[in-house]
Amino acid sequence: MFAPALAYWVHDLSPFLIQFNEKLGIRYYGLAYLAGFGGAMWLLRLYYQKGRTTLTPNASVDLVLALVIGVIVGGRLGEFLLYHPKTLFSDPLAFFRVWEGGMASHGGFLGVAVALWWFARSRKIPFLHLADIVASVTSIGLFFGRVANFINGELYGKPSAVPWAVIFENTGGGPEPRHPSQLYEAALEGLLLLAYMQWRVWGSEVTKRQPGRIAGEYWIGYALVRAIGELFRTPDAIILGLSSGTFYSIFLFAGGVALIVAAKKNAPVVAGAR
Repeated sequence: MFAPALAYWVHDLSPFLIQFNEKLGIRYYGLAYLAGFGGAMWLLRLYYQKGRTTLTPNASVDLVLALVIGVIVGGRLGEFLLYHPKTLFSDPLAFFRVWEGGMASHGGFLGVAVALWWFARSRKIPFLHLADIVASVTSIGLFFGRVANFINGELYGKPSAVPWAVIFENTGGGPEPRHPSQLYEAALEGLLLLAYMQWRVWGSEVTKRQPGRIAGEYWIGYALVRAIGELFRTPDAIILGLSSGTFYSIFLFAGGVALIVAAKKNAPVVAGAR
């Protein structure tokens, strides 16, 4: 049984910070990406200043630009290929209508991997080292992105009677209160993973001793917290009895394990180490 509707907050937030007309304006979702990339660039510069990477501040700007392209192209392709494949063929121009929203995090990861491979190859920088430092800053963008999902009233949770449940009727969620799963994911995929990654970067020499390990740990960590978040989120689709987000995370988990194995295998030998 749900409490009376008046006991719950009805979502009525605007997706625009500044709105010019019905579809055009400055959206929080776009600002979330700017905040994510800006925060990542700040951390990459700090890594360079503290000797955690040889990537110069100028090179980090170029890297972030490459990542922007990778995230957008990968995220959009993932959204359509993984969740709305029919739309891509029936209305291919929808891919370019980014103002309508729609970004798949799993596709974004693949886009980032391709951008990293290209950048590492063109700049002759070890790929696994780049993967580590980028993985350690990725959750900044995920945090702001999930908060923007909440502001947009999208990707809402399953019906719930918890006191903090939210009614997303204005954005298609119906009259029943639901878990604000976007905020759960912001805490898990964003804050929790970011804290863990920063602890690993600053609390150990793993980026030097086992390049690629932190990236592998991040992929595994994301897969696990995403599966937890999916317990509360309304599934986009069901695949083999699992929500699509959980199903695709299985492959991310496997990729993370493979990265850790590769990191151990390719770890530089340290004289005197046992």
